[in-house]
Amino acid sequence: EGMPQTLSSTSMFTPCSFSPHLHTSKEDEQGGLIFQDGNLTSASLDALIQHLIPTTDYYPEKAYIFTFLLSSRLFIEPHELLSRVCHKCIEQQRLDDPVLDKARIRKFGPKILQLLTEWTETFPYDFQEERMIGHLKDMIHRIAPCDEAYWKKMNQLLQTLNQKLATLSHGQEGIVKISAAVSDKLVAFKSKPPSIQREILSVCSDPYTLAQQLTHVELERLSHIGPEEFVQAFVHKDPLDGTKPCFSEQKTSNLEAYVKWFNRLCYLVATEICMPAKKKQRAQVIEFFIDVARECFNIGNFNSLMAIISGMNMSPVSRLKKTWSKVKTAKFFILEHQMDPTGNFYNYRTALRGAAHRSLTAHSNREKIVIPFFSLLIKDIYFLNEGCANRLPNGHVNFEKFLELAKQVGEFITWKQVECPFEQDANIIHYLHTAPIFTEDGLYLASYESESPENQTEKDRWKSLRSTILGKT
Repeated sequence: EGMPQTLSSTSMFTPCSFSPHLHTSKEDEQGGLIFQDGNLTSASLDALIQHLIPTTDYYPEKAYIFTFLLSSRLFIEPHELLSRVCHKCIEQQRLDDPVLDKARIRKFGPKILQLLTEWTETFPYDFQEERMIGHLKDMIHRIAPCDEAYWKKMNQLLQTLNQKLATLSHGQEGIVKISAAVSDKLVAFKSKPPSIQREILSVCSDPYTLAQQLTHVELERLSHIGPEEFVQAFVHKDPLDGTKPCFSEQKTSNLEAYVKWFNRLCYLVATEICMPAKKKQRAQVIEFFIDVARECFNIGNFNSLMAIISGMNMSPVSRLKKTWSKVKTAKFFILEHQMDPTGNFYNYRTALRGAAHRSLTAHSNREKIVIPFFSLLIKDIYFLNEGCANRLPNGHVNFEKFLELAKQVGEFITWKQVECPFEQDANIIHYLHTAPIFTEDGLYLASYESESPENQTEKDRWKSLRSTILGKT
C-alpha cells in the first residue's frame, strides 16, 4: 500500500518520489529552475525567490510556498527574504511610479496579500521581528491607494497574526514550568512516612483517564512547535555565505521543551514504580502504567507510550525481579514489541502509518489523534538533512531534498493541529508536571532499598549512594 497522501485537506503536497540518486530522464529548465519529470529539483536561490513572487497573472503553488519558506531559512534569514520579495514586487509592478497603474495593481494586490497571509499563518514566529511587520506595512501603503479593500484585508491579517502570537506566547508561559529532577534529599524516602509524597494512584487510579490527560499535555506542547524549528535545529553555515550561520541564536526552544517533557515522563514513571515500600504495591503501579501505555497506543499517542516503556526499562526498575514476578507481563511484552527498535523501528512505523491513515479518514477528533514518537521524528529529519547536501556542486539549492523535508514536516503540522477531544483534568495535569522525581542516583538508591543488591558492584554502589544521599554510613 502506498503512503497515504499527507496534507490532502489543504492539498499542500503531492508526495514526490525522493531519491538521492541522479535521475536519468531529461531535465527542463525554465527561468533558472530545473525540473525533472515535472517536479522542481534544483535552482539558484535567486530563481527560487523569483518563483515565490506573484505577478498579475501568476501565483505559486501552495506546496511550493510551504517548501520554500520552510527551507529558505537555511540560506537566508526570513526578514531578508521578505525584504527581497517586497523589493522585487515594487520593481516588477512599478510601485514607485508617481502615477500607479491601478488596473494592473488590482490584479496583483489580492495575490501579494494572499502570499503574505499564507506566510503569517504557517510561520507566525517569523513575525515576532519588527522588521518583518515593517515590510508588511510598507507593502500595504503602496498598494492600498488602488483599492480601499486592501486596508481591511491587511488589518485583518495583522489582527489574526497578533492573536496567534499572543496565544502562542501565552501558551508558552501557561505550560506549567516543568520541575527538573528534584534533589534526592528532598524526596520522601522509604524511611519517611508515605504521607509526604502523593503518588500517581492517589491522583488518578483510572488508566484511561491518565492516558487522556497525557494526550492533553502532548497536544498542548506540540501546538507551540513552529515547523521552522525542525530546520533551524540543523542550521550550519551556508557555504555561499562564509561570514555567518543564518541564525545567531537557534530558535528551537519549543522543540527542546518538548524533549524535556518526554524525559520527565520517563523519570516520573520510574520514580512512581520505585517509590512504594511494598512489593505488591510496586507491582500494582507497574500494571497500572502498562494499562496507561496500552490506552496511549489505542489513542495514537505514541510519544507518551514510548516514554512510559522507556521509564519501565530503566535499570533501577528492570532490576526489581521480585516485583516483576508479581506482574502479568504478557501485555507489557506486546507493547514492547510494538516499540521495538529493530529494523529501524519497523513495527512502530507500521503502527504510525496505520494511525496516520485512520486520521485522514476520521470523522471525529478522537480518531484524528496522531502523536509521533518525537525523538525518532527529529532523528529522521536529522538524517535526511545530513544525508543530502543543501546545495549541489553548481551552487544550486537542492530543492528535491527540501520537498522531502516539507513532506515530513507537513505531516507533523497536520497532526499538531488536532483539538484534544478529552475533558481536561487540571489536577492530574498539574501533578504530571510538578510531582517530584528522582535523579538517576535517587532511582538506584530507591531500587536497592526495595530489593537489596545482588552482587558486589551493586553493593558498593548502594553503600556510596547511602552515604552521599542519605548521609548514612
